[in-house]
Amino acid sequence: MKYIDEFRDGDLARGLSAAIRQAAVPARSYHFMEFCGGHTHAISRYGVADLLPDNVRMIHGPGCPVCVLPVGRVDMAIRLALDCGVTLCTYGDTLRVPASDSLSLMKAKARGGDIRMVYSSADALKVAQANPEKQVVFFAIGFETTTPPTAVAIKQAQALGLKNFSVLCCHVLTPSAISTILESPEVRQWGTVPLDGFIGPAHVSTIIGSQPYEFFAEEYRKPVVIAGFEPLDVMQAILMLVKQVNEGRAVVENEFSRAVTREGNVKAQNLVAEVFELRRQFEWRGLNVVPYSGLKIRKEFAEFDAEQRFPVAYVSVADNRACECGAILRGVKKPQDCKLFGTVCTPENPVGSCMVSSEGACAAHYTYGRYKDFQ
Repeated sequence: MKYIDEFRDGDLARGLSAAIRQAAVPARSYHFMEFCGGHTHAISRYGVADLLPDNVRMIHGPGCPVCVLPVGRVDMAIRLALDCGVTLCTYGDTLRVPASDSLSLMKAKARGGDIRMVYSSADALKVAQANPEKQVVFFAIGFETTTPPTAVAIKQAQALGLKNFSVLCCHVLTPSAISTILESPEVRQWGTVPLDGFIGPAHVSTIIGSQPYEFFAEEYRKPVVIAGFEPLDVMQAILMLVKQVNEGRAVVENEFSRAVTREGNVKAQNLVAEVFELRRQFEWRGLNVVPYSGLKIRKEFAEFDAEQRFPVAYVSVADNRACECGAILRGVKKPQDCKLFGTVCTPENPVGSCMVSSEGACAAHYTYGRYKDFQ
């Protein structure tokens, strides 16, 4: 299959493994964070970690949109469905994220909430058109990749004159999260999370381009290599990072040049800028409140803002004390460090958000690496 099989070739993978082993200096250790959950999934699924030398370690980052969704935001969606009587539409994984009072959107649906899974914001718009007597809210989550389609849905709703469609906007921004990680005490003060560089997100970078990462390379002296989601993409990126570290360089390199440019998708960026503006602050699961890390709907489109239309103020809620999702999302701990992992918390019964989505670190480890991890 064009553009897939050639990036999963076993012989090429073994060759890249040998090149990484040859490039990695035995006397030092290398610690690279893959920010994106898609890379975490690929590393676990294809056993990339097994092909690396012992002194090259991958650290999971917070790049899973479902994982970083705080409890309070899920609570808002549940209140919309149960207390305000709206038809709530959202993506499948979001339905299973644990909320307050042992609830989730799935359990709220069982209590009578009109909660529906959709594959896109356009599907939510169709629900609103087909049910003019109902107020329909799209629970929008995700990074820069899923934001443009939400903007399109809002503009279409305006063009159609829909009065029963609105969006609970929970879109977040990648560069702000990377800044927070690099400024965290674990990285800067205590050194408990050593970071030598980043594998940059793939899908996000198709929208924002590679330029936004240049700040991290210049200011923090951390190399960034943007990579695709196939195993050979990831391994090639690791080799490029090892070489940068050896040479004392810290620049942005683009392994995913077949899809990512330095400027990104300018048309999509302009569309997002027309509909959304920065929030002063937004709470992330695991990272706490991150300044200017989330988006809200501009006042010109306020009639489509569910937070303006319905009385559902955000209330911060602490995570389950026994769950280590927060520490895992910051790279402080690994999934197998959590005492709930694989026992109480499984993909069938997720206690934390990292076990919900297939891109979550816990779900990836459980599905592809659990037994090896415990050996």
